[in-house]
Amino acid sequence: MIQVESLTKYYNDLCAVDQISFDISKGEIMGLLGPNGAGKTTTLQILTGFLRPTSGQIKVKDFSIDEDSLQIKKLLGYLPESAPLYHDMLVYDYLDYVANIRRLDSSKKIPRIRQLADLCGISEVMHKTINELSKGFKQRVGLAHAMMDDPEILVLDEPTSGLDPNQIIEIRDIIKQIGQEKTVILSTHILSEAEATCDRIVIINKGKIVANDTTNTLKQSAGGNNLINLSLQDAEFESVKQHLTSISKISDIIKVSDDDGILNLQLTCASSVDIRGDIYKKIIQTDWTLLEMHQKTHTLENIFRELTREN
Repeated sequence: MIQVESLTKYYNDLCAVDQISFDISKGEIMGLLGPNGAGKTTTLQILTGFLRPTSGQIKVKDFSIDEDSLQIKKLLGYLPESAPLYHDMLVYDYLDYVANIRRLDSSKKIPRIRQLADLCGISEVMHKTINELSKGFKQRVGLAHAMMDDPEILVLDEPTSGLDPNQIIEIRDIIKQIGQEKTVILSTHILSEAEATCDRIVIINKGKIVANDTTNTLKQSAGGNNLINLSLQDAEFESVKQHLTSISKISDIIKVSDDDGILNLQLTCASSVDIRGDIYKKIIQTDWTLLEMHQKTHTLENIFRELTREN
């Protein structure tokens, strides 16, 4: 559907995007992640034709961004981080205005506006001026704007920025529903949203791609040791250490705390295999009381921090 090849963008001597390449399949929801200044917005603005690249190529279907930018724009719906709305207009009047600009047939215009109002959850505010709306509803109106002419590809730049947790969940559900029929590209700082919404993650740092895969694959490729937190009652550290080190996959046992008869430990396992069953079988052979056992897994946040830290 979309091929990005060796895309580069300079602002004078500053390289905002540095030789990045990736593909996006039809019907995929792709998340573009990265710290501030990483090049996410620049990449999206080049993709949508708002900026010209210094070098590189973008193809959408069989169209080239250099030669067929107008045809590509007809395939795209774009919602910038700050939705460009006319705040003094009624929501209905604004969407009617957008429909006229997009040259929707008069017989299809009102049904399309009603369809988008239902999809984006704005039916109850159609009679209000945009200025009266919360930021969450303004984002929904912007989303309806971006989808007015039923684009094949939807590009969303920080669609949940500044929203409260309830609004974030609502926008996430709308995006997932849209993603059942369309190709969606979104940038975000909220890693949990990317993990819950996106089929694939591309992480950019300092203009370069540092990761490009599904969330599960990224977690698996992070590798390293697994950690297990263990809380025991009526147990002594040295006795526990001697008893559990007989499990071959445990490489280290550290005492975190020992207060009020509760011993908290951290076990390092040099394997991705879940050995909590083996640990449990060892513990029930003793008089210790198992209060808690929790395996710490790699999270997208940990992977993001590891890939984008300074050194």
